[in-house]
Amino acid sequence: MINWLRVGLALFLVLLVTLVLAPLQLLALRFDWKLRRRLPRLWHGITCRLIGIRIRAHGTLEQHRPLMIAANHASWKDILVLGALADVVFIAKTEVADWPIFGTLAKLQKSIFVVREQKRRTGDQVSEIAERMADGEIVVLFPEGTTSDGNRVLEVKTSLFGAAAAALPLAPEGVVYVQPVAIAYTRVHGMPMGRYHRPIAGWPGDVGMVPHLMGVLKSGAIDVDVSFGEVVEYREGGNRKQVAGLVEKRIRSMLLDHLRGRRWR
Repeated sequence: MINWLRVGLALFLVLLVTLVLAPLQLLALRFDWKLRRRLPRLWHGITCRLIGIRIRAHGTLEQHRPLMIAANHASWKDILVLGALADVVFIAKTEVADWPIFGTLAKLQKSIFVVREQKRRTGDQVSEIAERMADGEIVVLFPEGTTSDGNRVLEVKTSLFGAAAAALPLAPEGVVYVQPVAIAYTRVHGMPMGRYHRPIAGWPGDVGMVPHLMGVLKSGAIDVDVSFGEVVEYREGGNRKQVAGLVEKRIRSMLLDHLRGRRWR
């Protein structure tokens, strides 16, 4: 009973915070205020605290621009975590826009929705991403293209780095910076996350959103380690496959180090 009361209170407080911040965000979007980039970070940070996600950041966010963050993707929780650490914008599949609640939240953050199956629209989508990066926005890419179980990094899709190449002509220094980031869910209530709790970390997609969300809320306290890795510089004439391969290697190395306890301190 106490557990359900805590879950109910957390959901109520998240809703309350959303109702307070959403109108202000709508105004910021309407008039294109810089505040539209900062309010989502505030919302993500508060939401993480309310539902029990505790974040430990390792390394620092790259200060050069244009900047693209390439991160492994285990769950919808990754968006909350990264959104709480920096003023970022996410690249999402177009169907996300139609999801109940999450679609509305994605639109409020001015996410970039892409239709991967329709190649005729790829050019316009890539151009939007490039322009947003050139304008100083930090774009988050999940290069695996789907969610995993949180224990590994799936093969990255090199085509998704096309936006970084498209942003090169708009980059003042002729460089687009791609920063590998590893997100590792490591502990529950301060104890190492064993096999029993691993389903809380990842959301492969064969589990409904609501049951997974309730599982996360009932778990109480989840520790997540986020590592900001060494930046990969994408320059004119650079090889997209090589960049993608190097990014994948660095993400995988950081993720495994956390899951094996090597970076915990």
